[in-house]
Amino acid sequence: MSSTDLDNQWFHEPEEGQLSVDVFRDDNELVVRSPVAGVKVDDIDISVHGDLLTIRGKRESKKDITEDDWYYRECYWGSFSRSIVLPHQVESDNAKASFKNGVLEVRIPIKNQGKKVKVEWKK
Repeated sequence: MSSTDLDNQWFHEPEEGQLSVDVFRDDNELVVRSPVAGVKVDDIDISVHGDLLTIRGKRESKKDITEDDWYYRECYWGSFSRSIVLPHQVESDNAKASFKNGVLEVRIPIKNQGKKVKVEWKK
């Protein structure tokens, strides 16, 4: 076996799709939205570690279709993930996710957002 074959065997990772996301601020929350039609809620895993949000899951096709039977193939079926470096420090313990009409929405409060410091004058 050649070294190229060994490299391909040991370092080849299974193909994984990447989610499309929208990231925006809504008052004091960071919001991440992603279309995940065809995915079961139990097949989605969301984690926040420091400033990194990761969404993983899988979307399964109900029927195996042979290569010869495809005309167009634009939708991704199988495992997917997306990691996003968050633009603000967040309170990950207070993150909430919802899933409605095929759209996943993750809302995470932004840390210290809008906190004012009051200065007391002493005579």
